[in-house]
Amino acid sequence: MTAASKPLPTSPKARPQTSPFMQWVKRNRRAVSALVILVVMLGIFTLLNPRVFTNPITYRSIFISLPISMFVVVPMVFIVASGEIDLSFPATAGITSWVFAAAVRDGWNPFAAFVPALLLGMIVGVIVGTLVTYVGLSSLVATLGMNFLLRGIINMGTEGVAIQFPQMRETAMWQLFVGRIEDFPWMRGFPIQMFWGVLFVLLGWVLFNRHKFGTQVQIVGDNPDSATEMGINVKRVKISAYVFMGVGAACAGVLSVLVNLNWWPTTGDGLLLPTLAAVFVGGTPTWGGIGTVVGSALGSGIISSIETGIIAAGLTGYVTQFFNGLVIIISLVGHRFNGPRYR
Repeated sequence: MTAASKPLPTSPKARPQTSPFMQWVKRNRRAVSALVILVVMLGIFTLLNPRVFTNPITYRSIFISLPISMFVVVPMVFIVASGEIDLSFPATAGITSWVFAAAVRDGWNPFAAFVPALLLGMIVGVIVGTLVTYVGLSSLVATLGMNFLLRGIINMGTEGVAIQFPQMRETAMWQLFVGRIEDFPWMRGFPIQMFWGVLFVLLGWVLFNRHKFGTQVQIVGDNPDSATEMGINVKRVKISAYVFMGVGAACAGVLSVLVNLNWWPTTGDGLLLPTLAAVFVGGTPTWGGIGTVVGSALGSGIISSIETGIIAAGLTGYVTQFFNGLVIIISLVGHRFNGPRYR
């Protein structure tokens, strides 16, 4: 057989090219899943009561308290991705907001009063992180104990007495952080705190996806031994994650005080379960090494919208927990099949 008659080598079958959009969807499938769940849920609520869910006032009411959740959901992604958990942040929000409220009551400028509250949140984060890393306590047990300890300090120090300051509405801090937009007719009445919540989510996304701190958090959560071999200070990374959680909890507590114009000894108590639900519904798995800041922020929107949708649909508040559980389970099942476990 001559060279000219030899059969040409067959080229391998060309793989179909995936569009850039589909590549982006695949890379961000967990956050996209959370967005789909939110859109479908709001669509169902709109069909059940179009008058309520086509009214911008409904979403403005949700946006009033949603940023409070965002400030603790974002740092929780770092904690869970590092392979740990934090159950102390509700009490951290309570005690830091107590410091802020007491300082304002005693005549401090609100901006100055925010500084010790923020520092206290960071100190609590250092203490919790030290108990978990250097002392070697389980994060579940250590943070649960810290939650009871801080809440006990609040109860002993206040004996159940609240702090009210309606005059806060006249301050520059209230106008800057929880005021309403009035200059633009198409956004009139929109709560300013939603912008701060979105900015905090953006900061968390940059830290988690574009900064070495987020990369180290994910490596530590995936395999601490390998992280150590790579020269990563595992203990410092975990403590830094808890400090970030303390900062977020302090911001959430102070924001809650500004929104309500008073402080209660139970401030922060209602944050625990919705925050954990938002993180897991948003697509951050429980085994560490993986997380999605945007997905968890969307998860907080899902959890915050459920009760409004239930009431608008004509149901009573007694079924809220049932639908919370139903949405959480369906979301987790969807994430399970949409993104198989990998380390």
